[in-house]
Amino acid sequence: MPIDTLDIHGSDQIGIHLASVGNVLFHPRELPTPTIEKLEQVVGLELAPISIGGSNLIGALLAGNTKGMAVADIATESDIDALTAYGDVVVMEGGVNTAGNLLLVNEQGCVASPSIPKDGLDILSEVLGVDIISTTIGGQDVVGSLGVVNSQGVLLHPDVAPEEVLLIEEILGVPPMVGTVSFGSPYVGAGICASNNGALAGSETTGPELNRIEDALGLI
Repeated sequence: MPIDTLDIHGSDQIGIHLASVGNVLFHPRELPTPTIEKLEQVVGLELAPISIGGSNLIGALLAGNTKGMAVADIATESDIDALTAYGDVVVMEGGVNTAGNLLLVNEQGCVASPSIPKDGLDILSEVLGVDIISTTIGGQDVVGSLGVVNSQGVLLHPDVAPEEVLLIEEILGVPPMVGTVSFGSPYVGAGICASNNGALAGSETTGPELNRIEDALGLI
């Protein structure tokens, strides 16, 4: 099934809890068996249970692709060791460290929050192995919460500006669409977890929203 709904730890903000990174889905430890089974069936990636600095908000703290990933500096040495088994890891330090909230990444490119300094962008580009641009989405800088992307498409916050759309389409190499999740939330990155195989959205997500997500991410 290419799309379904799910809550994680009672929250429909599943994009904050789950990180789809290349061929791996990082998820909180100790999820119930039916949740694990749904992750396997819908997202279709290798599952990797992890916590980052003791937090279950994996999707907010981690972002990447098959080449590498960025993680928040609350990650412990053992967290980083676990991640390194799946690719190169760069640790984002200081006030701009919630990698999952600040980066929108696929195999073609990376959209980064304007809050990330220039030298940080250069390192991220190297580790992720893609070109990177810095832009807001709808004038907001938490770009990872405002979009969800795979290698087939990108779904963006409905308030995204035309000039932002052009930049995003060029760098990610996929067609953009706008939409919402969880009965009208524009924070699609926070509410959706997607791969090239399928997508999961919070349980409050409506039928028309699911259709739009499916269409935007090339899952139909």
